[in-house]
Amino acid sequence: MNIKSALILGLAFLSFNVAAQENISTEMLKKMQESYQSNPSSKALENAVSSNSIKNLAVNRENLGKVDTYYSNRVKTKGVTNQHKSGRCWLFTGLNVLRPVVINKLNIDGFEFSQAYLFFYDQLEKSNLFMEGIIATADKPMDDRKVDWFFSNPIGDGGQWTGLVDLVQKYGAVPSTVMPESYNANNTSMLSKLLRRKLRENGLELRAMAAIGKKEAALRLRKEEMLSDIYKILALSLGQPPAEFQWRYKKSDGSISELKIYTPQSFYKEFVAVELTDYIMFMNDPTREYYKLYEIEYDRHRMDGQNWKYINLPIEEIKEFAKASILDNEAMYFSCDVGKQLDGARGYLDVNNYDYGTLLGVEFGMDKKQRIATHESGSSHGMTLVAVDVNNDGTINKWLLENSWGMKGYKGHLIMTDEWFTEYMFRLVVNKKYVDAKTLEILNQKPLLLPPWDPMFTPEP
Repeated sequence: MNIKSALILGLAFLSFNVAAQENISTEMLKKMQESYQSNPSSKALENAVSSNSIKNLAVNRENLGKVDTYYSNRVKTKGVTNQHKSGRCWLFTGLNVLRPVVINKLNIDGFEFSQAYLFFYDQLEKSNLFMEGIIATADKPMDDRKVDWFFSNPIGDGGQWTGLVDLVQKYGAVPSTVMPESYNANNTSMLSKLLRRKLRENGLELRAMAAIGKKEAALRLRKEEMLSDIYKILALSLGQPPAEFQWRYKKSDGSISELKIYTPQSFYKEFVAVELTDYIMFMNDPTREYYKLYEIEYDRHRMDGQNWKYINLPIEEIKEFAKASILDNEAMYFSCDVGKQLDGARGYLDVNNYDYGTLLGVEFGMDKKQRIATHESGSSHGMTLVAVDVNNDGTINKWLLENSWGMKGYKGHLIMTDEWFTEYMFRLVVNKKYVDAKTLEILNQKPLLLPPWDPMFTPEP
């Protein structure tokens, strides 16, 4: 085929595509109107739906009496935390996994870690990670996919389990009384906006330095000065983290422990001492091959930390690991698409809570694989999985999640049916001692590296 023939064929194909595109015509619109008006209940429904909350009207009354608050197996824990108006659910969730360890070890009535302490270092480390990413891509154009991703996502207050591991391993942990929550820890919106603005400005400056031939050593020297400004913003907003502190505790029998001096690292070693590298992240993502190890680039909280790695497994296998952990009194990090079919007032997650299809006369029929592929569903919130209700025949009836929204829901918890777990659970972190040898072998695979803009890179807010 010569160039002229190819051009004619290409223009013909373009003309066909343009002709094939159909606008909403008068006739088409008329058919829609007639179809709507031919239904005698349309007017009554229009009056009701247009004047009320769609969600309230879609409540499935048959489901209202089905909430059972009893569980056959529950992890021993005390108290409920509150992340307030912040995206730190991942941090609260991870620390709530460790909280029962301290409570049971010390025989105390309650305990809470300082989320503000680790959040300070989370934001400092993420700032360094962003600027290192800018330095590494300084030779690429601004419209390069990775460069654009960095400037679109310089920092946030969301995260996931791997970030908690990175932070605790380096900085330890402290009680909430040692570094209490500040206003800006509980209300992160403005702090996050200012950090993003400053980091984008820093990124442009570092790229400009590279463009005129400055070496990496000069860029990193300037980066250190920039990090000093970030530290100042964080210290003013959150308070300065303690290098050491005095602490003692009151036991359940009323006796008081000795007042001692700790560093955050020595405190973690003495009172928690959980080996965080023993935990494995599982994902249920039916859009990808099961029994494979995946890794997401730049999905970490420290430059020298670990990218998030996860094993993708069928949902029923993940449930078995979760049940084994609860039966052994160990809570787990759990993340899900919490907004789907959530009855917030009752604290109830059930796929039958709301019937939008019957109300609106249309069918909503996507399965989990289709919802993920079309961005209709993804991990949106992290909570702590603390209980399972097992029927006499061994089947699972429901689960219980400890939330970080204060006393909202069912006494600060969410009751989750097993069917909802199947449809909307995404990530679960389980100690390897509850995982079979065959599954553990998957960790020896070379992970399939996914780009940072992959849909699964969704930090829990």
